[in-house]
Amino acid sequence: MKKKRFRFQWGAFLLLIFYGGLFFLLFTRMVTIQATGQVEGQELAAKAAAKYGKESVITANRGKIYDRNGQVIAEDTLSYRLVAIVNEEATIDAKNPRHVVDAEKTAEVLAKYIPAMKKEDILERLNNRYRSDGEPLYQVEFGSAGRDISYEVMTKIKEEKLPGILFVNDLKRYYPNGVFASHLIGYALKKDNGDGTVTTKGEMGLEYTYNKELTGVNGKVKYETDAFSYLLPNSEKMITPAKDGNDIYLTLDKTIQSFLEEAMTKVEKEYSPEGMTAVVADAKTGKILAMSQRPTFNPETRDSQNMKWLNEVIEETIEPGSTMKTFTLASAIDTDTWPPNATYASGRYRVLDRDIRDHNNGRGWGTITYLEGFQRSSNTAMAHLLKIIGEDVFYDYLDRFGFGQKTGIDLPNEATGTLLSKYPIQRVTTTYGQGSTVTPIQLVQAMTAIANDGKMMQPYVIDQIVDSSTGKVIQNHKPVEKGQPIKADTAKQVREILASTLTSEYGTAKDFILEDYEVAGKTGTAQIPKASGGYLSNQYLYSFLGLAPVDDPQLIVYVSVKKPQLKQGEQGSVPVSKVFKPVMLNSLKHLNINPDDVQHVDHVGIQDYTGRNADAIQVELANDGLQPVIVGGGGQIIDQYPKDVQKLVKGSFVFLKTDGDTTLPDFTNWSLRNLLVFKAMAGIDIEVFGEGFVASQSVSAGTIITDSSPIVVKLKTPAESFIQDVEASSEGEEIPEEELEQIEDENNAE
Repeated sequence: MKKKRFRFQWGAFLLLIFYGGLFFLLFTRMVTIQATGQVEGQELAAKAAAKYGKESVITANRGKIYDRNGQVIAEDTLSYRLVAIVNEEATIDAKNPRHVVDAEKTAEVLAKYIPAMKKEDILERLNNRYRSDGEPLYQVEFGSAGRDISYEVMTKIKEEKLPGILFVNDLKRYYPNGVFASHLIGYALKKDNGDGTVTTKGEMGLEYTYNKELTGVNGKVKYETDAFSYLLPNSEKMITPAKDGNDIYLTLDKTIQSFLEEAMTKVEKEYSPEGMTAVVADAKTGKILAMSQRPTFNPETRDSQNMKWLNEVIEETIEPGSTMKTFTLASAIDTDTWPPNATYASGRYRVLDRDIRDHNNGRGWGTITYLEGFQRSSNTAMAHLLKIIGEDVFYDYLDRFGFGQKTGIDLPNEATGTLLSKYPIQRVTTTYGQGSTVTPIQLVQAMTAIANDGKMMQPYVIDQIVDSSTGKVIQNHKPVEKGQPIKADTAKQVREILASTLTSEYGTAKDFILEDYEVAGKTGTAQIPKASGGYLSNQYLYSFLGLAPVDDPQLIVYVSVKKPQLKQGEQGSVPVSKVFKPVMLNSLKHLNINPDDVQHVDHVGIQDYTGRNADAIQVELANDGLQPVIVGGGGQIIDQYPKDVQKLVKGSFVFLKTDGDTTLPDFTNWSLRNLLVFKAMAGIDIEVFGEGFVASQSVSAGTIITDSSPIVVKLKTPAESFIQDVEASSEGEEIPEEELEQIEDENNAE
């Protein structure tokens, strides 16, 4: 057999070398990539994370703004953000598309519900499906027009069943009270950061000033998805929680602010003034309880006409008119130069080549006493008084009262005003509030010295700033005494003389008399200056600076009305009084300040009644003039409110807790305070709507509550409640939150 000869195959050898080399290179490349995790200097893990790693933002809530009783003034509320999915890869089943299929139709439908965008603009966004780098977009949004969508609109769009149209839960700044200290509170709006994120930022007022404190820090969730954006099983989530903004508690009292807004709105409609300002302050502490102005705006819509976008109480100066005579009088009394029974010639007073005239066209009232001159609001009386006091001494007192300098209130852009003193005529006109300028907040601060026996208190509006997560108090503002410009006896004398401007036959403030409380105060009628110099003819700023009750002042109220359209024969003090009187009266009642004609308050002592029979104690308390309320089925008392031995004002409620099902009482005219105590002790679900005092309840009185169905109770507005003479005893001091919680805890334990 012939042996087969081996023949070397060069072609096969070369192919082996070629493919073997390729395999070696590929193997080396794979080992290198696995070892280093890099390709051409780029981290593969980073590229994978960029492609498949997703990050979702956890939106932080902006801090809330509360009144001093914990009533919400501004907060974040749920709204919806419109999103359109435009990437076809989102759709797996063509019969059930998950992206926008018909952009034309989608734009046409959305335009009906998004009035801020035209169909063409919506269509342009829907058709713009690629980023600037050529990468396809997964979704598009619609800017501010597609945000803050209400539940109602969201529902209507969903009913259209548009493929690819989704809604994302969002937050919107909400102002539940509408027009409510709007220039003080301000407003916040969403701002596009340019990187796809949106932040709510304060644009005005406290929202702007304390934007840093109110703004939270967003959190985030990181996770991994597949190519179709579905969450991969067993993929790890990394969560960074959001940090909500801090909460701000104001000194404002929501009820008193409501009184003020209502009164100012009525006067604005009746007299169409060019402007109005008003402040209510706690005379003892300087806390601002209410502050407003007209024209104003609703922070929800921000619609306004002829409005100044500044807080006039703080930022604008005025010539105060005769309200300044209050402090001229105080200067004279404190320096023992006030001659109430001495006489002077009223009508005109010559200063070099200028005449100072009284407000009745310089006719005056003949030779009268200084006391009568003050009651008549005589300008010449102040001119004569300046000579007696001494100009330097007078200006020293103005400085003591804080005029010409900032009060230091915790608000921005405070104006200082200007005290003119270069010329003799300026020094004289300053005594009765013309020429020199002040701010309304300066007048209020100075008036605290009159009300507070000489101690002047710095006004402030921020009570506390609290960490919303931990409840820790970050800032705690306390009353600040700004000095004692006058003696206590001086302050008392000034109050008595100011009260006489209402009660004297010569008084100019008769329109400000309250039936139940003695008021002290001073009217003001200031000519309005021209921008070019001089004064407008027959154009005035009417005002009143008052306090009550005279013997122990609790409240200071300042009101000004600029250029009102007065009725025939009507005085300028009338529209001012229509703000001052209801606000002062209702606020004093709201604070349970006893009227001056009540010489004493009847108090009734209560004891610890636990373990005793509820029916017997009910009769005993009723006979003593109290209002006992049995919570439960009766029998042995296991808890009560108020607790322990103490004295209550007649007419006060006493809650007696017993075992068994609760019979629902008639809540009519109950205060919110008493309603919350009953709710906590009974442990039943009561939904409360409104403010003030109970007007109606969804479940009739006498019904035995055996299930957990909610009971709806509606309250009247505070103004309506007080106007209809709700008994003051049904509203006591606010129950501390911890005490309410303790009542609820005890009930749960039972």
